[in-house]
Formats: sequence, structure tokens, C-alpha cells
Amino acid sequence: MYSKIIGTGSYLPAKALTNFDLEKFVDTSHDWIVSRSGIVERHIAADNELTSDLALQASLQAIKAAGISADQIDLVIVATTTPDQIFPSTACILQDKLGIRNQGAAFDMQAVCGGFVYAMNTADLYIRSGQAKTALVVGAEVLSRILDWNDRTTCVLFGDGAGAVVLQASESPGIIAGKLHADGSHRDMLKAEGSINNGLVQGDPFIKMEGPAVFKFAVKVLSSVVEEVLEANQMQGSDIDWLIPHQANIRIMEATAKKLGLSMDNVIVTVATHGNTSAASIPLALDTAVRDGRIKAGQNILMEAVGGGFTWGAVLIRW
Repeated sequence: MYSKIIGTGSYLPAKALTNFDLEKFVDTSHDWIVSRSGIVERHIAADNELTSDLALQASLQAIKAAGISADQIDLVIVATTTPDQIFPSTACILQDKLGIRNQGAAFDMQAVCGGFVYAMNTADLYIRSGQAKTALVVGAEVLSRILDWNDRTTCVLFGDGAGAVVLQASESPGIIAGKLHADGSHRDMLKAEGSINNGLVQGDPFIKMEGPAVFKFAVKVLSSVVEEVLEANQMQGSDIDWLIPHQANIRIMEATAKKLGLSMDNVIVTVATHGNTSAASIPLALDTAVRDGRIKAGQNILMEAVGGGFTWGAVLIRW
């Protein structure tokens, strides 16, 4: 039994914030941002838009593409670092907004930028074990709300958005393999350490990052986990038709592709217009490539991501 993607969807908020817009209130420049990240613009959620609202729009697209009814979904996993509220989970809220009344499981997955590959691996195991037949896996974020807009090293990098896939049990190959890792000893390199105590925010709630250290770590672990997954399945980099990396930074993607011997022509890149949308970045990029026809039946797709924690992992898929 396999888990097969039968539908994809995505959603970006209407407001696009360009580098030139940022120049007006942040000590930065368009050229500086592009040279270090490849980002030209990012989308910012409206004040009344919640993570579940973004997730809902992406999910409706994915469900429509899958040609199923929402009530066929018996597992909902939302990967997010920016939930609507402390609890209940954004997945439970999304389940309700979709009108799913079959009492299937629903929960959030918190692995920051690694969240979507974590959620895909988890949903795959649910389906392979027979505990679910049809899963909705969503990556959704409103990271703009945990950014310090005076910190030019972070606020220029991140954006808001959501992407979703519908997975269904299938006898034909879909998700072939996946591998997850974490190492909490590096947790201070990328963090948002605020917490709530007696109704007040304690500590610094904004994203803080040691850029050069994160870059070095990301390139190392992303290439190693990809090689791990390929070797376990007797495959090489040349067997991959499309690499869909977490869209954090064009330089990280280029360095990872080079280590794997892959041309950038085989890498799905959306970071220029999306920015880093954390758990949403891979499903957003996947939906873009599915809808523009680049991804075709029979191709091998490899998703990879690294996020604060540190968490990292990869998912190998036969389309």
C-alpha cells in the first residue's frame, strides 16, 4: 500500500510586499536582498486573515483537484509555526471550516520550516498502516506576525502563504520513502523564544537567526538526508526529475543542487516571489509546478527541508 498525491492547492495573500517597499522603512536595498537570498517580493496576510483561513483556501483547491468530497478526508495534518491560537489546533479549526464531520484525526505538526516533510512522512505512515485512507496535509504560515520589522537580517526573508496536498491510499507507487531527523543542540541558531505566562508574552517573540551558521548547517544536512534516501532506494541524483527544496534562500538551493550533481533546471524555485514561507514553501512550490505542467506522471520528485530545532528531512515520490 502506498500514499499517492491526488490533488494539490495553494494560496497567497493578496498583498505583495516588494523589496522596494521594504526600502522605505527598513535599512536595506533591493540589490542587497536579491544578492543574498534571491527574494524579490513576499506576500503578507491581511489583518483579518488567520493561518486557518490561508489553509482553507489552499485545501479547497487541493480537494477540488483531487475530485473528492471533503468528508472523505479522515486525517488532517497542518504543519505550522503560527497557529490561530494556543489551542485547539489549527487542524481542528480547518477540519470544521471544511465541514468534515466524520470524526477523523486532526492535529498540528510543529517542525518550523521542516514541518511539511514531517507532516507528509506522518500521513504516509498513517495510510500505510491502514489508520487512514485519505489525508489532507497542509503547510500554512503567517510568519509576518512574528517578524521584527526593524531587523533587516530576518524581516526581508519571510512571507505568508499556504499549500496543501490530498494523499490517498493506492496500490501504485506514490510516496516511496521518507526520512526525518532532528538535533536540538543547535536550537539557538534559529529561534523565536517568546512564551506566554499569566497572559503576558515572556521573552522575545520574534524570529532570530544566525544567518551564516544556518546556511552552513542547512547545506550539510540537506545534501546528507537526500543521499540517505536515495541510497536506501538504490537511486542516484540523476534519477531525480525534480528537486523541490524548502524555499529559504536561492544560495542554499544552488549549493545543495551542486552537491547532488543536479542542474538548477531540475529544481523547482519559487523563492523570488514567495520568500521563505516556512512549512508552506514546499507545497506552494509543488502546486506551482503541477499547475504549470512541469511535473508529469511517472517522474521522481524529491522534497527536502530544514527548519529550526533543528529539524530536517526528505520525501521521495513517484508522481
